Amino acid sequence: MENDDSLHAVLEHCDDLPREQHKAGAVLLAEGPGTGRMYILVKGAVEILHDGQTVAAIDEPGAILGEMSALLGTGHVASVRAATDVVAYRIDDARTFLRDNPEIGLHIAVILARRLHDSSIYLADYKRQYADNPDHFPLVDEVLEILVQRQSKKKRGGRP
Repeated sequence: MENDDSLHAVLEHCDDLPREQHKAGAVLLAEGPGTGRMYILVKGAVEILHDGQTVAAIDEPGAILGEMSALLGTGHVASVRAATDVVAYRIDDARTFLRDNPEIGLHIAVILARRLHDSSIYLADYKRQYADNPDHFPLVDEVLEILVQRQSKKKRGGRP
């Protein structure tokens, strides 16, 4: 990938993947048990829902959906629903796909790093704004600590 900032560059690596069409309202990924599946958006718009509440809208071709669950081997923490008619590449075994396509893995790493950066800045700003307020949420300190210090889960024997 020449330009890590371009979601469109991701699409260059998808020619061999199954391409699916989903009608508006269709659920591509359901919140709950993991599927190991990811999608790469080609056309249309999706909404991300957590506990039935829309938390994000995505309409950028090349956007990757389901990457956190695939990378962590966990359940889907949110649902992905087509807001409009959608065309997307389906990746059934996301971990293998990412291992075989490090360019996409790097792209996802950049996306996740941006999200972490933005979240950390937001929380730090929130903490600064409300530092003198007796209603300041002490949980913000705990969340910031986790975001800054957590690098990986500890494995047996106390080694990361």
